[in-house]
Amino acid sequence: MVKHIILWKLKEELTEQERKEVSTGIKEHLEALVGKVPGLIQLKIVINEMESSNADLMLDSELESEEALKGYQTHPDHVAAADTYVRPYTEIRMCIDYEL
Repeated sequence: MVKHIILWKLKEELTEQERKEVSTGIKEHLEALVGKVPGLIQLKIVINEMESSNADLMLDSELESEEALKGYQTHPDHVAAADTYVRPYTEIRMCIDYEL
């Protein structure tokens, strides 16, 4: 099993309303990948609501294997969701992957 965690910082120029809409869109579209992407066991998006954090969103996911992670990263549904709902609105992305 592999853990895949990402932290994102949204672009500063987004209004508060845009930040809420973007965060909701990211959560909705990435969490919908469970059951569509082979080897993706679970995926949860955490939307930051505490001022003590320096990231706006976190993706916390588990995959069956490193091969499943590679497949997830190139899966057409994941690429479409990331290109549409994530990349245009984020300025910083940090990732850590590790075996369970």
